[in-house]
Amino acid sequence: MDLKQLAADAIDQSLDLDLSKDEIYDVLEVPRHEGHGDVAFPCFVLAKQLRKSPNAIAEELAENISGEGIGSVEVAGPYINFFLDQELVTEDILKEIYSQGDEFGQLHIGKGENVTIDMSSPNIAKPMSMGHLRSTVIGNAIANIEAKVGFNPIRINHLGDWGTQFGKLIVAYKRWGSEEAVKADPIASLLEYYVKFHEEADKDDSLNDEGRHWFKKLEDGDPEAVKLWKWFKDESLKEFNRIYDKLGVKFDYYTGEAFYNDRLQGIVDELDEKGLLEKNQGATIVNLDEFDLNPALILKSDGASLYITRDLATAEYRKETFDFAESIYAVGNEQSYHFKQLKAVLQRAGHDWQEQMHHIPFGLITAGGKKLSTRKGNVILLEDVLNDAVELAKEQIESKNPDLPNKDEVAHQVGVGAVIFHDLKNDRLNTFDFVLEEVVQFEGETGPYVQYANARAHSILRKAGFDGSKATDNQEFKLTDDVAFSVVKELNQFPSIVEKAYMTYEPSVIAKYVIGLAQSFNRYYAHTRILNEDSELQSRLSLVYAVTKVLEEGLALLGVEAPQEM
Repeated sequence: MDLKQLAADAIDQSLDLDLSKDEIYDVLEVPRHEGHGDVAFPCFVLAKQLRKSPNAIAEELAENISGEGIGSVEVAGPYINFFLDQELVTEDILKEIYSQGDEFGQLHIGKGENVTIDMSSPNIAKPMSMGHLRSTVIGNAIANIEAKVGFNPIRINHLGDWGTQFGKLIVAYKRWGSEEAVKADPIASLLEYYVKFHEEADKDDSLNDEGRHWFKKLEDGDPEAVKLWKWFKDESLKEFNRIYDKLGVKFDYYTGEAFYNDRLQGIVDELDEKGLLEKNQGATIVNLDEFDLNPALILKSDGASLYITRDLATAEYRKETFDFAESIYAVGNEQSYHFKQLKAVLQRAGHDWQEQMHHIPFGLITAGGKKLSTRKGNVILLEDVLNDAVELAKEQIESKNPDLPNKDEVAHQVGVGAVIFHDLKNDRLNTFDFVLEEVVQFEGETGPYVQYANARAHSILRKAGFDGSKATDNQEFKLTDDVAFSVVKELNQFPSIVEKAYMTYEPSVIAKYVIGLAQSFNRYYAHTRILNEDSELQSRLSLVYAVTKVLEEGLALLGVEAPQEM
């Protein structure tokens, strides 16, 4: 229900103003303090037309306003404050939630069109660190939100399985590696070799030349290089999938950079046929002066491809294969310039669909204020963090509810959920420092706090023997107290919150919303004897059930589970 629309309708029907209903709606405000009403109309907008002070206009107009859903109208200086009919509005909103169930907040914007989402994209032969968390969970949440508004999300893990780094890793393995060590602990061993390569290359630059040489051999199909590369890839994918299982993230495609190798020549030929390629110091480029961008380097002087060459092939393949309505790249902010160049090259090539491609940047996770770096060995392993979070959650569950029958399962849901939620509650572009002990707390603006509010609501429903899923047409929704109405108004915002999160590609909008809803419910719980046997008992339980439905759906959009007992 649109509460502002109730006020707009009442003003439009009651008063003869030189404003359309849409213009009235656009100026209406939601007061910060509930004591100032549910909706407010600022009379400043009428001062010029009526040639009176806004205060006088408010006094004159307020006494003539009435309408369906309007309980009372009060004047506060230049504002006309609307207090809605709580019983009527509560009944309408709760009925809507009950009738729609899990589809509450569902929008029909996408009409089933495809949206490709490039997310996670770890580099083969390197461990998944905390630095990979953001792309993974932001991409997954955006995919969930896209589905909620009617699109068909296609999650793609564009694995970093190609590039000069593999030439460097091959060199490192051949110089210092051990087959036994890699078989025993593949990722840790390969990381050790990779870090050592860069330490040595800082002292001897010829190592970098050797690494580039071996990558060219890999591109040319050298049997030894290909065998090592495939081995590194297979071992890495086993590690990655174990971590994705912990996060509850699934992909539709694992098409990494190497997948597009056989399309690279076609890209080069297309750009050449369209007269876009130029030679610059032996390298092949596309000039982007008209976009105020540096030239896009398509081929190195030795003929080797680059990241942008493969991304051009990727973009064209995705458009041909999926005919996407949107193509989303959940990739760090440091790649913003790359995506500007990518889209500019596609635009020069005449591909107008590049406008449907959206880079969704995000800030960094730091540790002690320092950027995490695999190259320098300053890495915090994601799996270690998830395991530690689960242990911390289990400790708190042991102290709060030692008799909980499925403690291990709930500890996993709470610990992993805490890490995901903490990432997503931060504005996407912000950089933040990660401190695990602050993340896995049952109090404060945390995932466990929201999960605990939901579990508390389910506990109330169990005690009352209330099953909202079996609600009948005679279900009662009549509540008249202010604290309950605050919760109802929070619930009512969910569809607009989903729409805002979709429009801004910003999962934090939903995370902040469920925190607010949990806080509102906890205030209601603290001030109300919910299980009191009186005429409004069933209505109170209906409200509690509605809270669980919206909290659980909000958490699900973020990729966070919601245990019913903690």
